[in-house]
Amino acid sequence: MTDSALKQIDQVVKEHDIVLFMKGTPDFPQCGFSQRVAGILNEYELPYAAVNVLLSDAVRQGIKEYSDWPTIPQLYVKGEFIGGCDIVSEMHASGELKELLAHLQKDA
Repeated sequence: MTDSALKQIDQVVKEHDIVLFMKGTPDFPQCGFSQRVAGILNEYELPYAAVNVLLSDAVRQGIKEYSDWPTIPQLYVKGEFIGGCDIVSEMHASGELKELLAHLQKDA
């Protein structure tokens, strides 16, 4: 993995309050898991950055190394790795994701 890809990923994660690394885009997801997480985020009506990992092999592999997590999508909030589809879905169902994002909604 190239250092430049990891630096690019790190910059995106640190520049945005909410970042979703996904296959496709929020408007045109390319896998069901990415579609699920984007749909959950859209319910909160908060702006978020979405990175389409299908546009770059370096980013697709680099995000797995960056987080030490083998699957995509991956959600980051305030620079912290939250998890993939299953974790985000569970946090949404339990209300934990709402609590995590609550302070961001006040700032929006």
